[in-house]
Amino acid sequence: MTRTAKLPYAATLDKSPPQQPFPRPMPHRNGLSTRARRDDGETVVSVLMAKTLAQPDLISLAAGFVDFDSLPAETTAAAVQSIMSHPCHASAALQYGTTIGHPPLRQAILDRLCQADGHTADEAGLSVDQVVITSGSNQLLHHVGEVLLDPGDIVLCAAPSYFVFLGLIESLGATTLGVASDEHGIVPESLESTLEELDRAGRLAQVKAIYVTSYFDNPAGVTTAAQRRPALIEIARRFSRHHTIYVLEDVAYRELRYHGDDVPSIRSFDAAGDTVIQAGTFSKSFSPGIRVGWGILPRDLVAPVLAQKGHFDFGSANFNQTVMAQVFAQGSFDTHVERLRDCYRKKLQAALDGAEEFLAPIDGVKWVRPGGGLYVWLTLPEAIDTGLDGPLFDRAVEEGVLYVPGEVCYPREGAPIARNRIRLSFGIQSCESIRQGIEALARAIKRTAR
Repeated sequence: MTRTAKLPYAATLDKSPPQQPFPRPMPHRNGLSTRARRDDGETVVSVLMAKTLAQPDLISLAAGFVDFDSLPAETTAAAVQSIMSHPCHASAALQYGTTIGHPPLRQAILDRLCQADGHTADEAGLSVDQVVITSGSNQLLHHVGEVLLDPGDIVLCAAPSYFVFLGLIESLGATTLGVASDEHGIVPESLESTLEELDRAGRLAQVKAIYVTSYFDNPAGVTTAAQRRPALIEIARRFSRHHTIYVLEDVAYRELRYHGDDVPSIRSFDAAGDTVIQAGTFSKSFSPGIRVGWGILPRDLVAPVLAQKGHFDFGSANFNQTVMAQVFAQGSFDTHVERLRDCYRKKLQAALDGAEEFLAPIDGVKWVRPGGGLYVWLTLPEAIDTGLDGPLFDRAVEEGVLYVPGEVCYPREGAPIARNRIRLSFGIQSCESIRQGIEALARAIKRTAR
């Protein structure tokens, strides 16, 4: 926002109006802010929701929802009962909490990260003071954006990337710029060449962060290869000539691994602890209704992020945090995650089997075989436009299936937008519905390809 200079009091005695050294933006006729006007029009989520509501019998392979039957009702009830059966614990849970979050939960998150990455907190240079609880990981991403970004700044993202994050960054007036990725995640050489190009163009100072979903990413289901992880930090540091370029690591799907071994987080390679911001959530691994996420921040960012959070809500729901802490205390979290993995492993296999049965016979159709997460990423022949305004989308709806067009998952600048991609989500549907949905999609593709 442009600000006018504050004139000395004596200047106001002059009868002529004071000079304004900076032009003020013309007010919107409805009084909307510049930020609000950036968001006018329907979002992709709104369009997909409207399609679903208009045709309730649609098989939605679009929504990134979790399996309904696996939601931890009994586990949560036991945790709540334990809290409420002790008057002191109950009163504390029902009272306001702190802005940074419930200490036992923050400690549990830190302990779990260190265990997964194979080191102690001291070895990682971490303390519980760097763990901030938020209302889902999206809130953490938003607060980080508010702290780091001015209008015109740049966030580099894998192409494709999580489309909600892309919209969030654009709502702040910043720019998302795509970097080439492959079946092993964002390509370090492409990241380096993009930064070199921006430097030559005089735009390097605008680059504030590199966003990576490091495990089974949304939408492509790929995991950043272990050997690429330290390379991303090294590149970010080398190009941090004007200020720190942060690596923003989203680990929303780390727990949802169905095949293979876990790999250390990108954060684990940040020995100095000054480059990687890690964002996580229990929405996918436990319950989206609990709405608890977290950030593990470099020390210099803790106070600025807490200041933004203080303006926003001065602390996420204390009761929800206390419930999650109790789930960890009673040893129920890992049991639930194993149950989830068994459930989603079957659904992923149903999606891959359906693709083999119905999509493989169609020339030019390919897909990624993820080892976890909630998504299968399809590539169709280049001649088929899968976008909201393309012919396939409405034909798929006619056939009874809904998908997310891949085009919405690409940043506005940088790597070219692929118009022939589809994201399928298998989280909420039954195995039989997944099969039927993919069969319906195959029919729509055949109609379009004629």
